[in-house]
Amino acid sequence: MPLVRNPILPGFNADPSIVRVGDDYYIATSTFEWYPGVQIYHSKDLANWELVIRPLNRKSQLDMRGDPDSCGVWAPCLTHDGEKFWLVYTDVKRKDGSFKDTHNYIVSAPAIEGPWSDPVYVNSSGFDPSLFHDEDGKKWFVNMLQDHRRRPRSFAGIVLQEFDPSVGKLVGPKKNIFKGTELDLVEGPHLYKRNGWYYLLTAEGGTAYHHACTLARARDIWGPYEVHPQKHILTSKDAPLTAIQRAGHGDIVETPDGRTYLVHLGGRPTTQERRCVLGRETSIQEAYWEDDWLFVKNGPVPSLRVDVPGTRDDSKYWAEQRYTFENGLHKDFQWLRTPETERIFATQEGKLVLFGRESIGSWFEQSLVARRQTHFSYDAETVVDFSPTDERQFAGLTAYYCRYNFFYLTVTAHSDGQRELLIMTSEASWPDGKLEMPLAEPVQIPNEGKVRLALTIRGRELQFFYALEGEELKKIGRVYDASILSDECGGHQAHGSFTGAFVGMACSDINGTVLPATFDYFVYRPVEHHTDRYDV
Repeated sequence: MPLVRNPILPGFNADPSIVRVGDDYYIATSTFEWYPGVQIYHSKDLANWELVIRPLNRKSQLDMRGDPDSCGVWAPCLTHDGEKFWLVYTDVKRKDGSFKDTHNYIVSAPAIEGPWSDPVYVNSSGFDPSLFHDEDGKKWFVNMLQDHRRRPRSFAGIVLQEFDPSVGKLVGPKKNIFKGTELDLVEGPHLYKRNGWYYLLTAEGGTAYHHACTLARARDIWGPYEVHPQKHILTSKDAPLTAIQRAGHGDIVETPDGRTYLVHLGGRPTTQERRCVLGRETSIQEAYWEDDWLFVKNGPVPSLRVDVPGTRDDSKYWAEQRYTFENGLHKDFQWLRTPETERIFATQEGKLVLFGRESIGSWFEQSLVARRQTHFSYDAETVVDFSPTDERQFAGLTAYYCRYNFFYLTVTAHSDGQRELLIMTSEASWPDGKLEMPLAEPVQIPNEGKVRLALTIRGRELQFFYALEGEELKKIGRVYDASILSDECGGHQAHGSFTGAFVGMACSDINGTVLPATFDYFVYRPVEHHTDRYDV
């Protein structure tokens, strides 16, 4: 059987949590500020995965308006206790500076499709919460513990406490059961039990190029925990040329026939600057047990190709995706922060209508609908009908990472009402969040009529195009450096920027008159290019 090439979930799919129920596997990944919250994928064979639901999809579960870039939903944990699914997640309201405001919740559902419950608030003492269902029926809650005083570390360890579902809260004593190794920044805890041992899998080293999975075990759930003989059962930190970099933050699953696998996040950097435009993706490694310790096959360095039960069909991955809106918004698309979708978009007569709200990059209410970039090189295209009256109204096509990093081809107007095309870019502008000046020279267009907008990305090179009705596409603007749409350039560099590049449609009306823009369709076309890093 051919080996499966990593990643198994390409594009921004970080912090994987995996569970098997019968013959069905599910992986939950982080979504940060993108709405709805948490992506849950399904597979029968660990090779072919399909997005089935984003369960945090209503205001009572999640409202991220005001959450800064790369805050929002961090590191979900998906488990099953034999009766129902449990999903634990953090809604991060602040991450910069000495303090982090991290609120942890639990929702549950009888089936993966739902209905998912309203959340139960648990605590805010740290992030990356996880729920463990012990053999005696008890449920244990762990999360990393933060200390703003840094005595001696800001990532102070992993705290354990019992969770009582009958009252919906933590009960009994709590204890810091593991303070991590000298690699520091211990987070992402998951508990397991096997052969009388409790195992604690954590992430360490930060989520950039020193990331790692660290394993410890104890006879008692309260500890003391001894560290694995290798310390880090998975890491790329000492192998800078391996294909999957930034490897860490993992979870363990066993197949029905007893094989063991570790899913984990990783990145595939491009350019000499090592930029992960596709963000942190989900990969898988085969593992085995020896002397009651888990080892990664050929580890601790992650393998690019792995033996799993199934054979992957890549035809859908490489197929052109042409989205129309007769049946609403396709599941590939997300928007930012708000549960009140009726205020930012609607699908009408087979088209997508965006209602102009705040500026692109707003942390509150911006009309931006986009899908993940899942290939190193691709084409994107849309047609927009938009009638701005001044420069504060603009809509169009954007390649977007966050408020500090985006490229945006807009239909707008000059102050005299003359419609024009204008490229606006924010090229690694943290902390100021400013447009790159001077702006590219605008192109005047007629005040009426639809405009076709397109972009191509080939490796790090981004080129915009446009066409008026009845015309062929023509270039507009210079070639831009698309590699800045990456964690390494996303405002706080790789330790503070956690998402990935998106491409989509946006509309702003900062006059406050909610001018709509209508989009006929959206095309995402994967392209193979000699700079791509699939087999490196």
